[in-house]
Amino acid sequence: MMHHHADRDAVLAHNARAWNRLADSQASLARPAVDAAFTDPRTWLGSGGTAGRSWLPDRLDGLEVLCLAAGGGKHGPLYAAAGARVTVVDLSSSMLDLDRQVARERRIDMEILQGSMDDLSMLAAARYDLVIHPVSTCYLPDVGRVFIEVARVMKPGGRYVSQHKSPVSLQAAVEPGVGGRYELVHPQTGGEPLSLQPSSRLRETGTQEFIHSLTSLLGGICAAGFTIEDVCEPDHTLPTATRGSFAHRAAFVPPYLRVLARRMALMTPPLARGPMLLVE
Repeated sequence: MMHHHADRDAVLAHNARAWNRLADSQASLARPAVDAAFTDPRTWLGSGGTAGRSWLPDRLDGLEVLCLAAGGGKHGPLYAAAGARVTVVDLSSSMLDLDRQVARERRIDMEILQGSMDDLSMLAAARYDLVIHPVSTCYLPDVGRVFIEVARVMKPGGRYVSQHKSPVSLQAAVEPGVGGRYELVHPQTGGEPLSLQPSSRLRETGTQEFIHSLTSLLGGICAAGFTIEDVCEPDHTLPTATRGSFAHRAAFVPPYLRVLARRMALMTPPLARGPMLLVE
């Protein structure tokens, strides 16, 4: 069944402008890491997983890390401060300016590149040990290509940590309706952008967003050559949450899905390895 997909280039141009505006207006998602984070960046970055399982390597020294669609002066500088060799790729020039600013102020060395997460042709194959990919797949009409590109630039055995807006959360109303219930208002398929919403912790002002099913997200990660090792829905609930708040809604529909995947070793067919040498 073919779905009509919105025009990729038009969506990219629209979302680049939207994120430039968000960065320029110092929206909450476009604020650099706080000073305290840089005193112990590795601890600040946390484990990445849940239930005490660590998704990140204990030591980041010398690792090649790609912070994908992760401009904003937060992820890249912290990984670099923790000893990693960092590349930041983002669509928004203003978000990347925040990384440049933090890098200058803290004398941090990072490679900063403007581009879309579904075209990493400027990066060498099999380069990265770790790819960190915060919430951003919702800004593309089609995600399959993203995972194929990530797989190409990863070393065999490398870790890919990504977070996504949960499809059900994007399907559900932002505000509770009758009886405090969150209705499902959008179908999961269709390929058209969601209707624009006022700014909230769930929807960014002015951006075009798309629902991606678990088939597209988890299936797409597997199809690109990864093994999924762990999945979690980060807990944003609060026992005291007031009806209609972000935390109240999170008890009904967890907003995010976080995935740890590992790049499978590249299989070489036996004949491609050359003749076996028999040693007496």
